[in-house]
This record gives sequence, C-alpha cells and structure tokens, in this order.
Amino acid sequence: MSKLWGVGLGPGDPELVTVKAARVIGEADVIAFHSARHGRSISRAIAAPYMREGQLEEHLVYPVTTETTDHPGGYQGAIDEFYESAAAVLAEHLSAGRTVALLAAGDPLFYSSFMHMHRRLADRFDTEIIPGVTSVSAASAALGTPLVEGDQVLTVLPGTLPPEELTRRLRETDAAAIMKLGRTYPGVRQALSDSGRLADAYYVERASSTRQRVLRAADVDDSSVPYFAITIVPGPEPATQIPLTGQETGTAATQPETEQQGGAPAPAVAASTPTADSGAAHSDSVGEVVVVGLGPGAEGWTTPEVAQALAEATDIVGYTTYVNRVPVRPGQRRHASDNRVESERAGMALDMAKAGAKVVVVSSGDPGVFAMAAAVIEESADPQWRDVPVRVLPGVTAASAVASRMGAPLGHDFAMISLSDRLKPWETVAQRISAVASADMAFAVYNPASSQRQWQVAAMRELVLEHRKPDTPVVIGRDVGGPTESVRVVSLAELDPAEVDMRTLLIVGASTTTVFDAAGGPRVFTSRRYGD
Repeated sequence: MSKLWGVGLGPGDPELVTVKAARVIGEADVIAFHSARHGRSISRAIAAPYMREGQLEEHLVYPVTTETTDHPGGYQGAIDEFYESAAAVLAEHLSAGRTVALLAAGDPLFYSSFMHMHRRLADRFDTEIIPGVTSVSAASAALGTPLVEGDQVLTVLPGTLPPEELTRRLRETDAAAIMKLGRTYPGVRQALSDSGRLADAYYVERASSTRQRVLRAADVDDSSVPYFAITIVPGPEPATQIPLTGQETGTAATQPETEQQGGAPAPAVAASTPTADSGAAHSDSVGEVVVVGLGPGAEGWTTPEVAQALAEATDIVGYTTYVNRVPVRPGQRRHASDNRVESERAGMALDMAKAGAKVVVVSSGDPGVFAMAAAVIEESADPQWRDVPVRVLPGVTAASAVASRMGAPLGHDFAMISLSDRLKPWETVAQRISAVASADMAFAVYNPASSQRQWQVAAMRELVLEHRKPDTPVVIGRDVGGPTESVRVVSLAELDPAEVDMRTLLIVGASTTTVFDAAGGPRVFTSRRYGD
C-alpha cells in the first residue's frame, strides 16, 4: 500500500532522529528530500545512516532561494510551480503503490517545506506525520537554560518580518525564538536593540551539529550568519552560565565575551525557502579535497588507494548515484546532489576543506574523464581556495571496462567524445565527431543519451557513415561491472538508438578494427600495425 510519510529528522544530529523515523526511513521505497540548486541537502545527510541500498531517491531542487528569478510570476510564481511539479513527482510514486518518506529537518509541520507537499497530496493519499525535535528545542538545550516557565508566553518569529514588526512583537512577549536568519540578521539585531531585548538575547548556530556555536546576539558577525541559525530570548533569568563559544577558536569561553556595537546596514531580506548546508566540521586548520574515481561499477574496480581515501574522509561529496556506492561509515557525513550541479558541488567541497574537513569527491570511472576532477580543479583556481590542497586519484575508466569485455577495440590511437550538449553546443560535438571519424580512429562515446536527450545517437551514426563503412564494428556496453551488464557488437549501419541510454557506452571502431568468433563469443581488436 502506498503511503506518504512526513519524516521529522530533528535539528541536525543524526542521534536525535526518533526510533520511528529511523525505521520508516529504512523501510520506505522512496526517499525524497529538498535542496537549493547547489545540491547540498542537510536532510539527506542526517538520514543517510538509516537508509539502505536500493532505495529510490527523489532530489527536489528549488529553482530559486535568495537569488533573483526571471519567472513571469516572480519568486512566488517560481516556487509555486516548483511545488506543483515536486508534488506530481511524488504522486507518481504513490500512485504506483510505493511508500515515500519525505525528509524534513526539524519537524515536518514547523516552518517546513513538507507542508507544501502535504497540502497538495494528503487529500489523495494515505499520509502520516512523524514529528521531530525542533531547532527551537535544540537551541534551548544548547543554551542549557529554560525558554519559559510558569505562565510565561513564548513567541516564535520569522526573521523575515520587517524590523518594526519584530520590534513590536518582541516588546509584547516574555520569551522569543527568532528563526530564518541568514541575511535577515542585521534587521533582527536592530529589532532586538529597539525592543530593549538585545542584552538578553543569544544566538545559536547549527544547533546539535558538530559545528554548533553559541554567542551573545550582539557579538555576531552579520556576514557569517547562515540560514540554519536561531536567536533565543529566554523568559526566565538563566540560572547557570551560558556555554558561549569562542568566536575565533571554536572552543567554549570561560568568560562572557564583551559586547560589540554597530553592524553593517541591512542587506536585502532573504527569501523564506530553506537552503541546505554542508555540515562540515569546524576547524582552524585547512583540510583537503581528494577527487576519486570509483571505477565503472564493480567493487573490485575501485583501487586500494581510492578505498583508503574513502575510509579516511570526514565528508563524502558527489552525485547521489555515486555516493550511494560508498559504504556508510559511522560519523562520516555524506552530501549527495543532482548530477547537474558540478560547480556548486566543487565549491561546497572546497569550502568544507577550507574549514578543516577531509573531503572526498566521488566520480564513477576515472574522475578526470568527463567527471568531477575538472570542476574541482577549475573552482580551486579561485583565490579564496588557493591554499586548499587538492589531489586527484585515478580510476578505471568506463571506456577501458567496456573495451576489456570485448578484447581490445581501443588497441591503437583512439579518442573519447561526450555526446552531451549540456556544457557545449551540438555544433561543436558534431564537428569533433566528423574530425575523429575522418582521422580513422576508434573512439569511445560517453553520455550517448538520456531521458531528455535521445536523438544524438542517430545523428552521430549519420556523421560517422560519411567517413566509415556501414560494417564498421560498434561495441555497445551497458552497466558494465553492474548487476545488469550487457555487452554486444553490431555494425555501424545496424546501430539502433533505441538500445542506448545514459548507462551505455559506445565504442566505434576504425577501418582496422576486426571482429572474429572465439570461445565465449565475439572478440574485437584494433590492430596496432598498419599496412603499407
């Protein structure tokens, strides 16, 4: 029976996930989670220890957070359209009889994106909410002091309210929790000051996580405030010393910090859509980024060097499918994202390493072949990351793996071409196909097709036929090293685009490529010798 679960994950510490939430995460057919366009999802990172292999994942990426949008309906129009499309994706799974666990940091019905899915799906599908520990509770625990007692009133306020409205409400309540900070913090600080509550207010950043910080609200650097921070104004007078965090060292301060006055003018108010955070451990030392290739699929194709780097990492970063291939290790954080956010993923990895994390960025095959090494190295040229060490560890390429299954079709000069036109125009792809075909080299074809891109294989075949004979051998390798592996050889004229998808790699032979029958099936080689 299908069912939509709204799963509250708590404020960040995976150990604050409830027993019921952990069970449902492990049993669900589909795990769904949100993130901004950079692809980093705190929710998925919290849930990772409880997930199992083989689960479907739906990564719901916000089209806009704090940036501008050219959507005709503006910010609200873009967000409403996103929620409608996200609900349709989940409805498809539910209609197919699958159980869907939609992850929500904190509590699903407390300033959470789950509410938008609940509004669109709960009247059509069986739905159950699993409550979670809120960030307000976690922040209070971090302070070690009660929020309210007796008949005191607690008011929860979004920092996105105008400062004058925040001021009015702060004056009227006994205790307050102000959420949605980020770029709203200068206005929040002004409201605290204007209401006379600044001296009694505390700032808690990333409550319950390894990067938790506790400061006096007056001492916070406006430019460093993330979205996942909260300001607490306790009702009762604190009975014990507040465990303040040293702003520079990250260690507990034994004496209260002196208050600093002033602050930069308030920038534009951040939009209220949640953004995701890397979750890297805070440190004064610089860590490193290691970009690795896991190989094409089989566990035995991951090199010992790469396996050691994975075991030593504090954080694993990569496309969801590849991150799922890495064994889960206690205490190791996992940051899975969509396959279209390579630059953002690279920047996140470098940021975490700059803060002291040992980050491994994973790719399939070899990281330097149409994979993450280029994105990370390119981003690392930015001066802000020049001091972050970056290493690249090679892996078995998909081309080598497919070639090995048929013999040696890449035995002489060869080229590698990606048919994807996402990062380069098709005119460039076509020009390169013609050049390689006319040069009479075998070549491997990466990214030949996808669900949105299916015509390029036929176009490539026609371009090659202008220079190669119709009986030129073509190796079709799909999921090589995986559980559904298949490899066969056809002629160029017989190449059927319908057989090709994103998990397929093609090897197009040269005029010297030969196919012959042998024990176990056909063998293919491209001779290293040329005739006179």
